[in-house]
Amino acid sequence: MVIQRTLQIGLGFIACGLWLMAAGCGPRESGGAVTESAGQGGGMKRVIILCTGNSCRSQMAEAFWRKHGGADWEVVSAGTRPKGAVYPPAIRAMAEKGIDINRAESKSTGPFIGQKFDLVVTVCDDAEKNCPTFASAAKHLHWPFDDPPKATGTDEQRMQVCRRVRDEIEAKIKSYLGK
Repeated sequence: MVIQRTLQIGLGFIACGLWLMAAGCGPRESGGAVTESAGQGGGMKRVIILCTGNSCRSQMAEAFWRKHGGADWEVVSAGTRPKGAVYPPAIRAMAEKGIDINRAESKSTGPFIGQKFDLVVTVCDDAEKNCPTFASAAKHLHWPFDDPPKATGTDEQRMQVCRRVRDEIEAKIKSYLGK
């Protein structure tokens, strides 16, 4: 009975992995400048930015993508295990750049499953590993950034980590968009 159950579980993991690869959650690219439209046929392109909690990195990335991508992009972010609230130092760090994410909400990937996206960007290893299925996405990118809520030290030291990650995210997005 134990051997049979172990075999069932093992086969289940293999089948799940094959299904995810077929559905588009296979290997990803590290990114580079956009050289052609992510969407087939022009018009507005859609990007979903994923992290674990949708409370810090993906929220900052969503805001920067909106700023630098302009009207060419529809941008959403979500988390594989949403925290429910945005990390307060992320709100402060973005305010320092003149971007208000005070009303942003931590969202689950659930409502976005089955929607069409031109681009899926994961900003942490956990989100990449636990990628929900976005089979229609033309491209998947994985940009791992440190997780500011996991930073240690004084309040100011943790805020410095948040600022550093904020700046890394903005630079990566600007580079990708060719800005």
